[in-house]
Amino acid sequence: MSKATARDIAQAAGLSLSTVDRVLNNRGGVSQDKERRVLEWARRLNIDRALNQRVSRTLRIAVLLQPPENPFHASVQRSFEEATRQFSRFNLQFSIHHIDPGRPETTVALIRRLMERCDGLAIVSAQDEEVAAALRTFTASGKPVVTLVTDMQGADRFAYVGPDNRRAGRVAGDLMGRLLGKGGGDVVIISGMLSMIGHEEREMGFRAVLRERYPACRVAEVLESRERAELAGDLVFSALKNNDGIRGIYNASAGALSVVKAIRTLGRRDDITFITHELTEDRRQLLREGLIDVIIDQDPAFEVKTVVEVFAHHFGRSDEAPASLITPIHIHMIENG
Repeated sequence: MSKATARDIAQAAGLSLSTVDRVLNNRGGVSQDKERRVLEWARRLNIDRALNQRVSRTLRIAVLLQPPENPFHASVQRSFEEATRQFSRFNLQFSIHHIDPGRPETTVALIRRLMERCDGLAIVSAQDEEVAAALRTFTASGKPVVTLVTDMQGADRFAYVGPDNRRAGRVAGDLMGRLLGKGGGDVVIISGMLSMIGHEEREMGFRAVLRERYPACRVAEVLESRERAELAGDLVFSALKNNDGIRGIYNASAGALSVVKAIRTLGRRDDITFITHELTEDRRQLLREGLIDVIIDQDPAFEVKTVVEVFAHHFGRSDEAPASLITPIHIHMIENG
């Protein structure tokens, strides 16, 4: 069988030979859809120069995150900044935009502006009907939206990438029950934002396990920190002052250091089990000092890699879709922190 040529690609893709030539030789000036078709057929027909080339048209992907004062979001931001270089063959340019979870109206305005100049969008956001409506408009323009870490209802998103948050909450509940033992005790849950689906799912999973297997462990309060680290500590301080029966704290959000400060200030370090999420550097140190008992980590670098693969596959720049969009969680304790 003779070797495939650019003419074969043109025929298979239903495009002109000049269009195929422009794509294969990185001359630009070709629409996103046509470029995708050319590259797809080039790979199918095993045209060597199309297999590993860096496609010429830069695709701009907006990433909407909380500011880096939140250590987890800082880690996600660093991973996206590295991804532009690490996956340069896909020619995807990720631009970071910071959003305030307490001001959804500014997020809506930002999404509307980005729709004119971006080819896709990834977002970490609490549930909000106006934000969801803005994302529906974005997707209706033919551009993909990926929700990351926490999903959003009504957004018509292309994909959700992140952990199974309900299962992560169940893991936290099982660990809490085991660590508190038969004596059990009252437990406080700290949710960053009750409107954030991921936090809601963690709480539901956590409660379900205690109800099913650890009846001596009771959820005394669910506190909302609004993703403000210092507020998380203040809420825990008040809860511990008002209830001597608290034996466990499950923090599903930011504020681990301020929670530890509250526990230490009240002299409760030795009788409180503290479980939280995200293995940031500050939390790793607290874990090693025995001030946090368990950290459930979702590996933001791996999540970002999966997002890159989703966009690259969608735009025809990679033949391989991610093996799974649900990313794994990892349990860290003092011996493996």
